[in-house]
Amino acid sequence: MTLAPITADDTLPLRQLVLWPDKSLDEVRLPNDADGHHVGAFVDGQLVAVISLFVNGERAQFRKFATHPDYQQQGIGSLLLRRVIDVAKQLNANRLCCDARLSAASFYTRRGMQPTGPIFYKGPIPYQQYERLL
Repeated sequence: MTLAPITADDTLPLRQLVLWPDKSLDEVRLPNDADGHHVGAFVDGQLVAVISLFVNGERAQFRKFATHPDYQQQGIGSLLLRRVIDVAKQLNANRLCCDARLSAASFYTRRGMQPTGPIFYKGPIPYQQYERLL
């Protein structure tokens, strides 16, 4: 497995497949994708996981973190998150946050992130913001 920078457009098929299968590719695009740092995980040359990082001053946020279902539970997401933490630190961020689906909350708490606000919904899906200091 290798990790490498990718383009925002490279992230779209996995974002759609994993996070929002009922939406079009254009609907899973973020307005500020051009400003993001996008990283992909490749297995045998195939893109199997993506994450997008956005840094605003000392605050970094990752979004649209998706791993193909055939490659989940294999440590790939953990490696991607570590890479994003390193990139955020290099860009002088001191805090990392995300809007986490509650179904993934334990993944984030095991990696040192803590819930910081109330539960909210995007459509029918419950989320909570998670954060950690860098």
